[in-house]
Amino acid sequence: MRPERVFAALGDETRLRIVNRLGERGRLSIAKLTRGTRVTRQAITKHLRVLEDAGLVRNTWQGRENVWELDAERLRQAQAFLELKSKQWDEALQRLKMFVEK
Repeated sequence: MRPERVFAALGDETRLRIVNRLGERGRLSIAKLTRGTRVTRQAITKHLRVLEDAGLVRNTWQGRENVWELDAERLRQAQAFLELKSKQWDEALQRLKMFVEK
């Protein structure tokens, strides 16, 4: 996993909304992802490509529709990365606290 690509992809509000919708509703077509938003299908497609390049979503053809879904494993990897960084920061802060208190 390249965490910088994953977190850069998630750093956009529209892409976060797409991830959220896919997480809540499962596999969706571009038409369904666009429904109820002010975002065009073309813009949604561009955002999906960024998410796909980061490994966060994948698509398959279902009949004549291109259907998108989250890659749950990639999200778990991102979560594990954040947990590791959090632990490292906690340990660094604890060492700093011990140093300052000496």
